[in-house]
Amino acid sequence: MDVGFIGLGHMGTPMARNLLKAGHRLTVYNRTRSKAEALAREGAQVADRVADACKGDALITMLADDAAVESVVFGDGGALSALRLDAIHISMSTISIALSDRLAEAHGKAGQGYLAAPVFGRPEAAAAAKLFIVAAGADATLKACYPLFDTLGQETFVISTKPSEANLVKLSGNFLIASVLESLGEAFALVRKSGIDPHRYLNILTSTLFSAPVYRTYGPIIADEKKPTDGFKMSLGLKDMRLVLAAADARAVPMPVASLVRDHFIEGVARGEGDADWSGLARLAARRAGL
Repeated sequence: MDVGFIGLGHMGTPMARNLLKAGHRLTVYNRTRSKAEALAREGAQVADRVADACKGDALITMLADDAAVESVVFGDGGALSALRLDAIHISMSTISIALSDRLAEAHGKAGQGYLAAPVFGRPEAAAAAKLFIVAAGADATLKACYPLFDTLGQETFVISTKPSEANLVKLSGNFLIASVLESLGEAFALVRKSGIDPHRYLNILTSTLFSAPVYRTYGPIIADEKKPTDGFKMSLGLKDMRLVLAAADARAVPMPVASLVRDHFIEGVARGEGDADWSGLARLAARRAGL
C-alpha cells in the first residue's frame, strides 16, 4: 500500500520501519525533521508538510495526545483537507473518546474512511512487530487495512464498527496497567523496607500468582530500580488517567482507583519526572515509604 505516517516517536519509528521492511511505500512526516530523515536512508520519502504525507491510500497517525492529532488533522493544510476521497485515516494514538467521535464524523462528511486502532505494547514490541492492535470502524475499511495491521502487530482485536469504542478499550487497558504499576510499587516498597530481596520476591510473584506480561515486563524494571528512557512517559500516563476519568464521568461510572493513580502521576510530574517512564510510580511509592 501507499501509506503516509505521521508521528515518529519511540513507538512510531519502529512501526514505520516495519512497514518499509514489508514493502509498503511510505511517506513520513515528523515535526522534528531529523527523525523522518533517518528513515529516508531506509527507503521512506520525507514530507515537508503534513499534506505531503496524505497523498496515498492510507494515513497512519501515531501522536502523543489530542492536541497533536487535532493540529495534524484539522489544522491549515491538515489531513482532513489533504486526504483524497476514500483514503483512510488510521488513528493509532491514544486519544479521547470525544476526539475520536469528532474524527469519525469529519472524515465521514469528507468521504474518507476512519479507523481507530490504538495499540498495546512498548517500543521493543513495536520493533519486533509484536504489538496488539485494538481496532474499530467500518468492516470494509478494516478489511482494507489488515495488511498494515498484520505487518505491525501479532494480533488485531476488532471491537465494533464505532471507532471510539477501540479508544475506550485502550484507555481502560492503560488504566489497568497503571493500576498494576501502582500496586507493584506499593508492594515492593513494603518488602524492601522489610529487608526482603526484591528479585526473590519478583520471582515468587511471576512464578505463581502473576505471570501475565505486564508483571514480567515491569516487575524487573521496578526490582532493578531502572529508569527506562524509551518507554511511556509519566506525563502521558497522567493524560490517559484524565481521559479515562472523563469517559467514566460521562457514563456515571465511579473509578476511585483511577483517581488515586491520576493524583500520583500529578505528584510525579510536580517532582519534575514527567518525562520519566510511568513505572516511576514505584519510585514515588518508595519515597512515601521513606526509602
